[in-house]
Amino acid sequence: MKLKKTDQIDIKKEALAGITTFFTMAYIIVVNPAILATPGTGMEFNGVLTATVLLAFSMTLFMGLYAKLPYGVAPGMGINAFFTYSVVLGKNVPWQTALGAVFWSGVLFVLISATPLREGIAKAIPPNLRTAAAAGIGLFLTFIGFKNAGIVASDSETFVRFGGLSFSLLVCMAGIALALFLMTRKSPLAFLAGIGGSTILAWFCGDVKVPQDLFAWPDFSTVFMKLDLWGSLKLAMLPTILSFFATDLFDSISTFVGVSQATGLTDDQGNPKNLKQGLIVDSFATAFAGAFGTSSGTAYIESAAGIEMGGRTGLTAVFTALCFLPCFFIAPIAGMVPAYATASVLILVGALMFRSITKIRFERLEDLVPSFLTIVMIPLTFSITQGILWGFILHVTAYTLAGRSREIKAQMWVIAVFAIGLLVLDHFS
Repeated sequence: MKLKKTDQIDIKKEALAGITTFFTMAYIIVVNPAILATPGTGMEFNGVLTATVLLAFSMTLFMGLYAKLPYGVAPGMGINAFFTYSVVLGKNVPWQTALGAVFWSGVLFVLISATPLREGIAKAIPPNLRTAAAAGIGLFLTFIGFKNAGIVASDSETFVRFGGLSFSLLVCMAGIALALFLMTRKSPLAFLAGIGGSTILAWFCGDVKVPQDLFAWPDFSTVFMKLDLWGSLKLAMLPTILSFFATDLFDSISTFVGVSQATGLTDDQGNPKNLKQGLIVDSFATAFAGAFGTSSGTAYIESAAGIEMGGRTGLTAVFTALCFLPCFFIAPIAGMVPAYATASVLILVGALMFRSITKIRFERLEDLVPSFLTIVMIPLTFSITQGILWGFILHVTAYTLAGRSREIKAQMWVIAVFAIGLLVLDHFS
């Protein structure tokens, strides 16, 4: 199909937009392996970094060539914390089995994305619960950031306490200050500068050392294709698979709808352009993430920065994908970044996710209570699954008690009953 004169692609503008999107999301190259390779998981930092870059390159390229949308794709924030702290460390699930669960959730997402059932599920979930889940995940990330920076510490009597003034806390706060300064000036380098500035400060103070070799070949030997496909199909893993699926589905739809509306990337009816194709790419990103050796992939809301720079076609995503290629070789440099340096990004991303709370309607108790409990249960139980499942159940319960059961969609009743079944299964597994 030939482009109209008014629709001619400005390659320079698309390239600038693609590079901008890359810099806004490039922090994931360091942060994702730092989370997944947390001591105790057994995953190798270099292997996860390779998986992260491979997923970001291939799926962002797929987004540009197939869906023809200017979105970057990479392992999602929040879901990577769930993978590490709730599944692998929290339930003592081997990381290979957890990767298998990611893969099967992606397969389920692919099947759902190709049918009208996807829209039915998405529309059945009340906007309040979707927003509450995002805000709760924001608190979850912030809490992890506080822990990594030494801002909070465990306590046998009060559960948690202030960790006290420390070098790691001060460096983390310096990183937050630098990133926040750049964020207020709309700089795409804000998160990277926060991580880089903190790491340089730590190096200057002698707390980290420069590696002997600054570059290395990609690591395809430790986590790549190491997933346990059959072990992850045990009945006890079903809640985890469905949690990966649900979180990824809501995150994807929220990103596509939110970014398209904010940037005008919509069709004549006001719907996001190529939504079905975009969700299909997102679903493949999750399936391939499990195979590559990382947590679920998703479209990044940071793509809005590139779209605002003029990126309107899939060519923007192609340029973003190409920017990821050199990152295959920086594992030694990325490995010197201390946990308290990436903590600054976790805290800021958590804050950005939490601000969605303003969209929740709190006027009525039947809206307030399920949303509030969803938000607080995610960080306090250290489980996204618990927050989301209890949110479904409490929504149906509260609306029924308030005499508004007729407003509950049939799909939501099914989802709530399913959530009860998953909680029971999780208890006895």
